[in-house]
Amino acid sequence: MKRSLKVASLALAATLMSSSAFAVDKASKVVAASDIKWGYLNPLRGDKSPGAADLWGDRTADTATGMLVRFKKGFESPPHIHNISYRGIVIEGLMHNDDPNAEKMWMPEGSFWTQPAGEKHTTAANNVTNLIYLEIDSGPYLVKPSKEKFDNGERPLNLHRDNIVWLNDNDLNDINVDGVQFTYVWGSTAKISGSMIKLPVGFKGEISTNATEFRAVVINGSVEYNSKEQVKPQYLSAGSYLESKGEFTHGIENKGKIDTTIYIRTDSKYQVN
Repeated sequence: MKRSLKVASLALAATLMSSSAFAVDKASKVVAASDIKWGYLNPLRGDKSPGAADLWGDRTADTATGMLVRFKKGFESPPHIHNISYRGIVIEGLMHNDDPNAEKMWMPEGSFWTQPAGEKHTTAANNVTNLIYLEIDSGPYLVKPSKEKFDNGERPLNLHRDNIVWLNDNDLNDINVDGVQFTYVWGSTAKISGSMIKLPVGFKGEISTNATEFRAVVINGSVEYNSKEQVKPQYLSAGSYLESKGEFTHGIENKGKIDTTIYIRTDSKYQVN
């Protein structure tokens, strides 16, 4: 009899522990820009290196990663290559990324570029503060001398903010709110794509998704964020990050004085309501 009671007690304890673990297993993650912990893109160079912070993934490992990189005014790298391709979106400042002999084309916030693996280039910054979101599909992210250049078949793209074509809500089936705009910036054969949405001042609505991978970065402006997993609404400024997995609804409100642009990487459609 005592043995039966002991077994029953252990079973009950295991059930309670399992239920407790399930209760705290969240489907989303939110990182405010003010809480980001910074390091260096090249730790060996110390403060001479651009600052860097992984938002998701690990730039030192063989995995997809999204990170923030910040540059001081006047920064200009020597000609170099990378072992992998990357994408960049300007969050703040003025950035240039091109062939070493190219004339400077300063890209402001909201601009987008791609840098193929093996392509020789320089990167420069020209504002007091300069911040970008940088994304790779595999790693590690390495800098190598330009003498090791190679052609991987991809071609670079510099898309200045003024050349981006935005679609309005009445052009799209999955956006049902007046004033919201949308643009694709890249797509891949892995069925993952990158897009940006622009939320007007006063927007209050939801982004609904059922994706196995949904990642979003505030590019400019700010929002007040809420979800079923938030204890209270959270203020997210430019550089903030959120993600979710599976069926999920992100509550978004733009209480600011300018439109808010959000970059979204996902493997499925999403709806703005």
